[in-house]
Amino acid sequence: MSRLAHRRDNGHQRSHEIIELGEYSRNGVEAEGQHSIKNGADSWEGRTPPLPRTILDPQGPFLHLWNKILLVSCVIAVSVDPLFFYIPVINDAKKCLMLEKKLRIVVLVLRTVTDVIYIVYIILQFRTAFIDKVVEEGAEITNRYSWKHFIIDILVILPIPQVVLLQISYAEMRSTRYSDSRKWLNALVLFQYGPRVRQIYISWKELTKSKGKFVGWVKAAFNFFLYILSSHVIGAFWYFFSIEREIACWHEACENQSGCGRSSFSCAHSGNYTFLDDLCPINASNPTLFDFGIFLEALQSGVVQSSNLPTKFFFCFWWGLRNLSSFGQNLHTSNRPSEICFAIAITLFGLLLFLCFLENLKNYIQSATESSDEDHKTSEEKRLENLRKSRQRIARGEIQAWAEKYMFPDEKKQEIMNIFDENWKEDIHVNVENLFLILPPELKSYIKHHLCFHMLEKVPVLREKMIEPELKMICDCLKPVSYEECIYIVREVEPLDRAYFITRGTAWTYTTTRTNGEDPSSSQAKWLEKGGFFGEELIEWGLDLGQQASSDIFNLPLSTKIFKSHTKVEAYALMATDLKNIVSQINDAASKLHSALRHDKEN
Repeated sequence: MSRLAHRRDNGHQRSHEIIELGEYSRNGVEAEGQHSIKNGADSWEGRTPPLPRTILDPQGPFLHLWNKILLVSCVIAVSVDPLFFYIPVINDAKKCLMLEKKLRIVVLVLRTVTDVIYIVYIILQFRTAFIDKVVEEGAEITNRYSWKHFIIDILVILPIPQVVLLQISYAEMRSTRYSDSRKWLNALVLFQYGPRVRQIYISWKELTKSKGKFVGWVKAAFNFFLYILSSHVIGAFWYFFSIEREIACWHEACENQSGCGRSSFSCAHSGNYTFLDDLCPINASNPTLFDFGIFLEALQSGVVQSSNLPTKFFFCFWWGLRNLSSFGQNLHTSNRPSEICFAIAITLFGLLLFLCFLENLKNYIQSATESSDEDHKTSEEKRLENLRKSRQRIARGEIQAWAEKYMFPDEKKQEIMNIFDENWKEDIHVNVENLFLILPPELKSYIKHHLCFHMLEKVPVLREKMIEPELKMICDCLKPVSYEECIYIVREVEPLDRAYFITRGTAWTYTTTRTNGEDPSSSQAKWLEKGGFFGEELIEWGLDLGQQASSDIFNLPLSTKIFKSHTKVEAYALMATDLKNIVSQINDAASKLHSALRHDKEN
């Protein structure tokens, strides 16, 4: 509502602290932002400190309810003020102006009630705390209450319609003292619409905040409210100016006629005014005698002579709505400046409201597009996240099944799964096939030993010529490979640059021979599965301690068989270069050992 403040009181001590709540609204109930308490010796842990009894809590339920009452009051006030223009009625039979007493009483009462409510609102401004400064006395609030805001609030409650319309305009219209300057005086009634409409906008915005943000539909609703209110006000002015135009014609006609006294057009004065039908014709309008301009329709329709408020209200409201929507394109004015200015105001205000509508429409489309994009993005992100979790769950299950199948110890299983989870958290997709890429070297070496050491021991040539430490060296050099089903892994008479130890899947090995120049025919195939080995020629080549194996890596043996996958095959491969390096290391170690022994014997 006003600027807000809080007071802290803990026991007998009072600590003056600054409480920052972000942005605040002078007329709002809620403040945006969050509590940030600084320089406080005693903490209320984010709670609102108690205020003196004479100071109102700006976030309390009372002011929140009062803000709603003020909003309703302002809406009623801006809707009631145009009704002052419907109080005068033309008595066509007597050619006089009379006032609707019942309507005048009702309008005055409603206006008084709304003014009283606004006066209470002004008083509450002096008793409502601020956010950004702790207050102990109401005088501090009074000192900070801006004079600009106070003057605006006073303008709202000034009895302009009561004085200008009821005391000045109506009295002058019924007399013979008539001047066009009175029409500009009537425009003072519009000055009160600015502050009241502003108050409606602020109160409406505060009451429709959602999570600290201004709800988009409020602007559209406010724009529609302004459109309806403008039609109501323009229709009321049109009714009032139509009566003024007819009476202006009467005044001009009276200038050359006798019997037009001070109160000539008061219904309390009797006289013969039949000459007005000839000099101010309405039904058969004659612009050469008097041009009624855009007000002729109101005079011919008879609404200015009707005491039925709903009839003339809706007719004038429709006239205002129609011309506001068409930007006054169908208005045919006379040459009077006041009438032309009124038509210009209708056109300009219609354009202004239309531009506001286009701006709100643009913002709505932009907001809807952004919201749709965000929803689509959120939906796509959720879909991808669900897909990622699904893949992670499947991959985790496969790795767990793989670890259980090869009977890893529980601590190793847990270590593997921990590494798996850490990589998925970093959005690194891990599965059984690429598991080795993310494992640390120690764990890789353990897995190779666990899976392949027993297979190496089953290879006859390795079992006969190598001891356990040398087999472990080979295990460290093995590399995981995989092949899809029905793939030629090694063809016959191709250079054999690696040996394979199968850990999963099935494969065939076979040879082909030619008989009498005919097409090749296959020999009997051999079935290889888990624990199988292919590449014995390479192993024998590598273990050959001769000069060829140790010096010429490009002189590889040729495969005498075809090695083809039957299902998907997973294996560990021993590269020819790795085998040569291992043999070289073994030979070097053996040479050094022999040299050391020979040296010992010589000594």
